[in-house]
Amino acid sequence: MSIVVGAQQVITSWTLAGQYQRVMDKSELSASVTELTHQLALERDLAVHYVAAGRIPEREEPLRAQFGPVDAAAEAFRRKAATITPAYGESASTLTRQMLSRLPEIAATRRTVLGSALLALPTVTKYSQIIAVLTQFHDEIGKGGDQEALAGDVAALSALSKAYNAASEQRGLLTGAAAAGRFQSGELDRFTAARARQESEVTVFRSVATPDQRQLYDDTVTGALVDRAEAIRLRALAQAADGNRIDIEPERQDDADHWFEASSGSVNGIWTMQRRLGEEINVRSRALKDAARREALLAAAYSLLLLLAVLIITAIMARSLVSPLRRLRTEALHIAGARLPETVRLLRERGDETGLVPAPIGVDSRDEIGEVARAFDEVHREAIRLAGEESRLRANVNAMFVNLSRRSQTLVQRQIQIIDGLERGERDERRLAGLFTLDHLATRMRRNNENLLVLAGQDAPRRWNEPVGLADVVRAALSEVEGYERVAVKLADGVAVSGQAVNDIVHLLAELIENALAFSPYEARVTVSTGPVESGGLMLSIDDTGIGMTPDELEQANARLARAPTVDVSVSRRMGLFVVARLAQRHGVRVRLRSHAAGLTAIVLLPGSLLHPHLGPARA
Repeated sequence: MSIVVGAQQVITSWTLAGQYQRVMDKSELSASVTELTHQLALERDLAVHYVAAGRIPEREEPLRAQFGPVDAAAEAFRRKAATITPAYGESASTLTRQMLSRLPEIAATRRTVLGSALLALPTVTKYSQIIAVLTQFHDEIGKGGDQEALAGDVAALSALSKAYNAASEQRGLLTGAAAAGRFQSGELDRFTAARARQESEVTVFRSVATPDQRQLYDDTVTGALVDRAEAIRLRALAQAADGNRIDIEPERQDDADHWFEASSGSVNGIWTMQRRLGEEINVRSRALKDAARREALLAAAYSLLLLLAVLIITAIMARSLVSPLRRLRTEALHIAGARLPETVRLLRERGDETGLVPAPIGVDSRDEIGEVARAFDEVHREAIRLAGEESRLRANVNAMFVNLSRRSQTLVQRQIQIIDGLERGERDERRLAGLFTLDHLATRMRRNNENLLVLAGQDAPRRWNEPVGLADVVRAALSEVEGYERVAVKLADGVAVSGQAVNDIVHLLAELIENALAFSPYEARVTVSTGPVESGGLMLSIDDTGIGMTPDELEQANARLARAPTVDVSVSRRMGLFVVARLAQRHGVRVRLRSHAAGLTAIVLLPGSLLHPHLGPARA
């Protein structure tokens, strides 16, 4: 609100400064008007003297000499008048145009005075009409300002200009009458009316002027010339009233010059007072303009300082809000993207959230932002608690898998031993074939139990201490699948697999071979072959001629093989791929599926760290 008030103050003060600038421009034009009317009034009085004296050459020379000062004053007036536009007021602009339009009449009046038998009174009238239009401009100075002191000065100047015109007109009329020896028709009345106007305007001046201005007038319009002019005026009026010839001083022949000189004291005194008043108005308007501009600048500076203070306070408040918000956002994103996933990973490894106390967000304010931070801390703690419960639940499920698998595996192992014993003592081929089938089924059941152990994250219970030949490993894998007779084996010689990885590799190959057999036609064969790898490992290829997979399915399957997903219901439906991925990840084996024209190829890349040279015979 203060800024709005300050802005309004700036606008008001600057507008007021503009108004006083226009007042100052008009006062400068008024000064040029004062100079022009003074020179023009002097030309008028000299013209009247020239006409009344009979247009003699002695009176023409001073008249023509006055043309130069009048023309110079008129040119100065034109330059000042060019600055007055409609922005200074419609009346000032209109009056300026009227004054400019009357300037050409000066030259026309001169030609009339010099080239025709124009009488003194019409000469006075023609010049006075031009001067009357010019003196009207003094009233326009104060329009646009609201200072009473300035308005009083303008009124005083206007009254003085009119008093000056009346005094100058008296000088011209009586000069003509003194030169002619009498007042012509209408001149006495005009002279008397001019005297009455002068006295009236001086009275108006005294009523609106300040005491100092009145004292200055009394000190300026005074002296021996003024007193002599008053005595001459009274003597001339008395002679005119008696019908006598006007003879101001019988002992002198130059009565007209004598009166002109004496009356000029009063006329020039009023003109001097006019100029001083005009200068005072100019100085006053300039001071008012500067004061208004200073007020505008001070108001602008105050408003700017207030605005800066508001901006600083706003910035501090915004910083106090933005900084905690930014910290809350940063730490919340860090918790969601790094800390919480790492905590969940630790919980999955440990199975217990004991000791995992989440660090609170570093926002300790007591406002709404601090409350949001504390709420997020509660959410963080609750997420860790839920993750711990999930980890414990997963551990319990894994323990159930392990217990069930161990029990079932024990029974299956006993079953396999019994079947092996029956096979060794059986001579009937049909029964022996049935026992072989039971043996394969029991072996598959054992592999399924081992799958459960893999899902639970347990290692295989069976381990080898020494490397086993690759052919034995492949045959062991074939013994765990149904339809092993449909598998063709093409293996490299002299390669063995590390003992600690044998059972897992057998399990991995059995899953892939069984998958190839399951999705191939019954009469089709599956080929298991080997090939070297530049990195020093060994590549096992399992090729089938089955139905294959779509590109999307192949991409998803390879993604599961590259990184084993979390155990869920979908894993139980695709247990084979999950088990293969887990077993491959355990030993650094890479498994990838590729499509070919007739089916699918499973590529198993065994690293060199799992391979050993093998020179002994293959195991049975």
